[in-house]
Amino acid sequence: MAQHVWNLRAERCFGPIRRALAGVQRADFRVVHYSVQGNHLHLVIEAGGRAALTFGLRGLTVRVARALNRVMGRSGKVLAGRAHVRALRTPTEVKNALRYVLLNHNQHVGGDTVDPCSTAPWFHDWSALDVLPPRPGPWPPERVDRAPRTWLLSTGYRRGRSRNRVRR
Repeated sequence: MAQHVWNLRAERCFGPIRRALAGVQRADFRVVHYSVQGNHLHLVIEAGGRAALTFGLRGLTVRVARALNRVMGRSGKVLAGRAHVRALRTPTEVKNALRYVLLNHNQHVGGDTVDPCSTAPWFHDWSALDVLPPRPGPWPPERVDRAPRTWLLSTGYRRGRSRNRVRR
Protein backbone atom coordinates (compact mmCIF):
# COMPACT_ATOMS: atom_id res chain seq x y z
CA MET A 1 0.00 0.00 0.00
CA ALA A 2 1.04 3.59 -0.46
CA GLN A 3 2.51 5.31 2.61
CA HIS A 4 -0.51 7.57 3.17
CA VAL A 5 -2.89 4.59 3.57
CA TRP A 6 -4.07 4.00 7.12
CA ASN A 7 -3.44 0.83 9.12
CA LEU A 8 -5.29 -1.93 7.28
CA ARG A 9 -5.88 -3.89 10.50
CA ALA A 10 -7.87 -1.06 12.10
CA GLU A 11 -11.59 -1.87 11.96
CA ARG A 12 -12.32 1.25 9.91
CA CYS A 13 -10.13 -0.20 7.13
CA PHE A 14 -10.42 -3.94 7.79
CA GLY A 15 -14.23 -3.92 7.53
CA PRO A 16 -14.23 -2.47 3.99
CA ILE A 17 -11.37 -4.79 2.96
CA ARG A 18 -13.32 -7.78 4.30
CA ARG A 19 -16.37 -6.67 2.28
CA ALA A 20 -14.21 -6.21 -0.84
CA LEU A 21 -12.88 -9.77 -0.40
CA ALA A 22 -16.44 -11.03 0.02
CA GLY A 23 -17.52 -9.20 -3.14
CA VAL A 24 -15.22 -11.20 -5.40
CA GLN A 25 -17.71 -13.39 -7.27
CA ARG A 26 -15.94 -15.09 -10.17
CA ALA A 27 -16.21 -18.74 -11.09
CA ASP A 28 -12.53 -18.85 -12.13
CA PHE A 29 -11.03 -16.79 -9.27
CA ARG A 30 -11.47 -17.27 -5.54
CA VAL A 31 -9.75 -16.03 -2.39
CA VAL A 32 -9.31 -19.16 -0.28
CA HIS A 33 -7.22 -17.71 2.56
CA TYR A 34 -6.10 -14.21 3.47
CA SER A 35 -4.22 -12.31 6.12
CA VAL A 36 -4.46 -8.54 6.42
CA GLN A 37 -1.32 -6.90 7.82
CA GLY A 38 -0.79 -3.26 8.70
CA ASN A 39 0.28 -2.20 5.22
CA HIS A 40 -0.21 -5.21 2.94
CA LEU A 41 -2.32 -8.31 2.30
CA HIS A 42 -1.35 -11.95 1.96
CA LEU A 43 -3.73 -13.96 -0.22
CA VAL A 44 -3.97 -17.61 -1.17
CA ILE A 45 -5.95 -17.63 -4.39
CA GLU A 46 -7.23 -20.28 -6.76
CA ALA A 47 -7.46 -19.11 -10.35
CA GLY A 48 -8.43 -20.89 -13.55
CA GLY A 49 -5.33 -19.67 -15.38
CA ARG A 50 -3.17 -16.64 -15.94
CA ALA A 51 -5.95 -14.51 -17.45
CA ALA A 52 -8.36 -15.39 -14.63
CA LEU A 53 -5.71 -14.45 -12.08
CA THR A 54 -4.96 -11.17 -13.84
CA PHE A 55 -8.60 -10.10 -14.16
CA GLY A 56 -9.52 -11.37 -10.69
CA LEU A 57 -6.65 -9.53 -8.99
CA ARG A 58 -7.38 -6.39 -10.98
CA GLY A 59 -11.02 -6.46 -9.87
CA LEU A 60 -10.06 -7.18 -6.26
CA THR A 61 -7.48 -4.38 -6.11
CA VAL A 62 -9.95 -1.91 -7.59
CA ARG A 63 -12.54 -2.91 -4.95
CA VAL A 64 -10.00 -2.56 -2.14
CA ALA A 65 -8.68 0.79 -3.42
CA ARG A 66 -12.17 2.27 -3.79
CA ALA A 67 -13.18 1.03 -0.34
CA LEU A 68 -10.08 2.47 1.32
CA ASN A 69 -10.37 5.78 -0.52
CA ARG A 70 -13.98 6.04 0.62
CA VAL A 71 -12.95 5.40 4.24
CA MET A 72 -10.08 7.90 4.08
CA GLY A 73 -12.19 10.52 2.30
CA ARG A 74 -9.78 10.87 -0.58
CA SER A 75 -9.16 9.69 -4.12
CA GLY A 76 -6.13 8.55 -6.02
CA LYS A 77 -3.54 5.84 -5.80
CA VAL A 78 -3.73 3.38 -2.93
CA LEU A 79 -1.43 0.60 -4.08
CA ALA A 80 2.28 1.37 -4.00
CA GLY A 81 3.35 -1.35 -6.40
CA ARG A 82 2.31 -4.53 -8.07
CA ALA A 83 1.25 -7.83 -6.59
CA HIS A 84 3.94 -10.42 -5.99
CA VAL A 85 2.51 -13.65 -7.41
CA ARG A 86 3.88 -17.14 -7.00
CA ALA A 87 2.23 -20.26 -8.38
CA LEU A 88 2.18 -23.09 -5.84
CA ARG A 89 2.70 -26.43 -7.53
CA THR A 90 3.49 -28.99 -4.80
CA PRO A 91 1.87 -30.05 -1.53
CA THR A 92 4.92 -28.79 0.39
CA GLU A 93 4.71 -25.34 -1.21
CA VAL A 94 1.01 -25.09 -0.37
CA LYS A 95 1.58 -26.31 3.19
CA ASN A 96 4.30 -23.70 3.74
CA ALA A 97 2.18 -20.95 2.16
CA LEU A 98 -0.82 -21.80 4.37
CA ARG A 99 1.37 -21.79 7.47
CA TYR A 100 2.91 -18.48 6.42
CA VAL A 101 -0.38 -16.73 5.64
CA LEU A 102 -2.40 -18.05 8.58
CA LEU A 103 0.31 -17.40 11.19
CA ASN A 104 1.94 -14.30 9.66
CA HIS A 105 0.69 -11.77 12.19
CA ASN A 106 1.92 -13.86 15.11
CA GLN A 107 5.40 -13.94 13.57
CA HIS A 108 5.48 -10.14 13.68
CA VAL A 109 3.99 -9.55 17.13
CA GLY A 110 5.16 -12.71 18.88
CA GLY A 111 1.68 -13.86 19.87
CA ASP A 112 0.02 -17.24 19.75
CA THR A 113 -3.62 -16.33 19.16
CA VAL A 114 -5.79 -16.72 16.10
CA ASP A 115 -5.49 -13.62 13.96
CA PRO A 116 -8.98 -12.11 13.57
CA CYS A 117 -7.80 -10.27 10.43
CA SER A 118 -7.27 -13.55 8.59
CA THR A 119 -9.02 -16.79 7.71
CA ALA A 120 -7.28 -18.53 10.62
CA PRO A 121 -10.48 -18.57 12.78
CA TRP A 122 -12.02 -21.04 10.31
CA PHE A 123 -8.97 -23.19 9.64
CA HIS A 124 -9.15 -26.39 11.70
CA ASP A 125 -6.38 -28.58 10.27
CA TRP A 126 -3.48 -27.12 12.27
CA SER A 127 -1.88 -30.50 12.93
CA ALA A 128 -1.46 -30.99 9.16
CA LEU A 129 0.59 -27.77 9.15
CA ASP A 130 2.75 -29.13 11.99
CA VAL A 131 1.82 -26.37 14.42
CA LEU A 132 -0.18 -26.21 17.60
CA PRO A 133 -3.56 -24.57 17.08
CA PRO A 134 -3.46 -20.90 18.05
CA ARG A 135 -5.50 -19.80 21.04
CA PRO A 136 -8.85 -18.20 20.16
CA GLY A 137 -8.53 -14.52 19.28
CA PRO A 138 -10.50 -11.55 20.53
CA TRP A 139 -13.31 -11.64 17.97
CA PRO A 140 -14.00 -13.53 14.76
CA PRO A 141 -15.04 -11.53 11.70
CA GLU A 142 -17.70 -12.84 9.38
CA ARG A 143 -16.42 -15.46 7.02
CA VAL A 144 -15.62 -14.18 3.53
CA ASP A 145 -13.24 -16.81 2.16
CA ARG A 146 -14.32 -19.48 -0.30
CA ALA A 147 -13.93 -23.24 0.01
CA PRO A 148 -11.05 -24.55 -2.09
CA ARG A 149 -11.78 -26.52 -5.25
CA THR A 150 -8.32 -27.78 -6.10
CA TRP A 151 -6.81 -30.91 -4.62
CA LEU A 152 -3.71 -29.04 -3.41
CA LEU A 153 -5.67 -26.60 -1.24
CA SER A 154 -8.43 -28.95 -0.10
CA THR A 155 -6.39 -31.99 0.98
CA GLY A 156 -3.10 -32.17 -0.94
CA TYR A 157 -1.19 -29.90 1.46
CA ARG A 158 -1.46 -32.66 4.07
CA ARG A 159 1.07 -34.66 2.03
CA GLY A 160 3.62 -31.84 2.13
CA ARG A 161 6.96 -32.43 3.77
CA SER A 162 7.54 -30.91 7.19
CA ARG A 163 10.97 -29.37 6.74
CA ASN A 164 10.32 -25.82 7.94
CA ARG A 165 8.32 -26.33 11.08
CA VAL A 166 6.88 -23.30 12.83
CA ARG A 167 6.91 -23.80 16.57
CA ARG A 168 5.76 -21.64 19.41
